[in-house]
Amino acid sequence: MSRRLILGGAAIAASTTLLLPAVPASARTAGGVLGGAPARTGAVTAASTTTSTAAAGPVTAPMSTAGAATATAPAPSIVAKRLFRAWLRADREAAARVATPAAVRAIFSYRYRAPDEFAGCRGTACRFVHTSVRVRGGLNGVLMVVSGSKVTGVYTSRLLTTPSAAARHLFSAWRRGDRNAGLEVATTAAVGRLFRTAYDPRGVRHIFQGCTPEPRGQACAYYYEGGAMVMHARGSATTGYEIHSIGYLAD
Repeated sequence: MSRRLILGGAAIAASTTLLLPAVPASARTAGGVLGGAPARTGAVTAASTTTSTAAAGPVTAPMSTAGAATATAPAPSIVAKRLFRAWLRADREAAARVATPAAVRAIFSYRYRAPDEFAGCRGTACRFVHTSVRVRGGLNGVLMVVSGSKVTGVYTSRLLTTPSAAARHLFSAWRRGDRNAGLEVATTAAVGRLFRTAYDPRGVRHIFQGCTPEPRGQACAYYYEGGAMVMHARGSATTGYEIHSIGYLAD
């Protein structure tokens, strides 16, 4: 089955029920599994986000304060799922107990319906992804960064209505050295190409020259002494834009 892009905003009235005005109504049923989609391993359901607490074994020696904190700190996946469940319930108070204010604002601003699968954690970064719909960027959903017992950062797929907004967002992420922020608006291939070289604040100055139409989308250019970096954007104002690929020109 081909993947369908879920549209956002008032541009397409027929699709408004698929978007999150604040929290997706469809996501509050079946624990966020998309309607009609069968449950599968890793699917975000009430059962998959419920954790049990095993009885602790006898303590044979006193633990230091630091050791106790480490031993009782919940796994990143547990913390991430707590925030995810609070978001599905539209419970900002519960979300605030497990996430920083910035992280709460980010998750409650998500423009698409809730991701339907928990993709696990790599270190302290945990992902919830879409498997039935197509969203912009290589992130494909929501990534939460966990520190201790709180989510301290949230990255989300973005719905940007102009190619210049996508290009500026990607460039800003490159300047900060933040690959996850780049994946919010660009394909994995485009982010890999751009981040192959670190941004040098003492290097050449990049000047944004705007975007111009090209056969399959828009070409957004950053000129610098000796050449230019061209970000090729794909999409539309209604479906959103992403940076599909990046090329370089030499004078």
